[in-house]
Amino acid sequence: MEPPAVPEEEVPVTVAPGPVGCQLFGYVGIEAVLDQMKIKTMKTGFEFNIMVVGQSGLGKSTMVNTLFKSKVSRKSSQPEQEERIPKTVQLQSITHVIEEKGVKMKLTVTDTPGFGDQINNENCWDPIIKYINEQYERYLREEILITRKRKIPDTRVHGCVYFVPPTGHWLRPLDLEFMRRLSKIVNVVPVIAKADTLTLEERAEFKQRIQEDLKTHAISVYPQEDFDQDPEDRALNDRIREKIPFAVVGADQEHQVNGKRVLGRKTKWGIIEVENPAHCEFPLLRDLLIRSHLQDLKDITHNVHYESYRVRRLNESNRPVLSPLNGLPGKGEGGSHL
Repeated sequence: MEPPAVPEEEVPVTVAPGPVGCQLFGYVGIEAVLDQMKIKTMKTGFEFNIMVVGQSGLGKSTMVNTLFKSKVSRKSSQPEQEERIPKTVQLQSITHVIEEKGVKMKLTVTDTPGFGDQINNENCWDPIIKYINEQYERYLREEILITRKRKIPDTRVHGCVYFVPPTGHWLRPLDLEFMRRLSKIVNVVPVIAKADTLTLEERAEFKQRIQEDLKTHAISVYPQEDFDQDPEDRALNDRIREKIPFAVVGADQEHQVNGKRVLGRKTKWGIIEVENPAHCEFPLLRDLLIRSHLQDLKDITHNVHYESYRVRRLNESNRPVLSPLNGLPGKGEGGSHL
């Protein structure tokens, strides 16, 4: 009679951590966290703030309406008021809550009527810079409170679409100076407005000149090369950077084309279809701002632009102001200004 077999001692299986991760021997359900995030986002919604800058008559309001396929521009929300060009830049913000397939987005559109419309446009960007910094300051004040809100209202500008007039020549000094200053504090996306006024050859040549101008003056527009996180992102963003500035056409009216309703501009020689890549590059702009890079715009705003502002402000508030007499902090000068 054989002796009973002695059960071998069970040794726990360990897997050394590596680039692939732990090996699972059965279904755990980790991917369910994606469903949880989706459900939570659909319940709470999210915020997206966009600014449009450019001279009057370039179709900024129409372009915003086209982007979100709804009447979200200042002109559409106040049809009874006569459109007047202000003497100075006066920023106007309008907030809407739009919903698509159960996902709610609180959209704030900030327009800049009066920008570049005057004979003397010296320092016309100051109100815009001030407004952007004020939104950072508002967020910072909420963030440093001892008892702060569970969800801080986010009014920071996530993207600034700059409308370049379709001159077909080089960028104006005003365009260069604006984008040079603003690209340091916000994501700037340049577009060629009313591109249907240019031929395809003129568009390509104008684009090349703008790209040369941006490179010559070291202006980094979105998506910035410095913030590409991996090779896939870099490959995608490189394709986008080759197309910037996008040659766009805006329209908020539908027309009948081959039995289908399409957004477009009606001319004597046909319909310019806004969403047709053969007619303009509006689909590329929409995909960049909404479908592929919306969260990245928000992340760069928070992690780069806002973080730079936060560090600068906290350093300023903690730096003692020396008295010119004895080199000591003056009365009431060493405290925080926040």
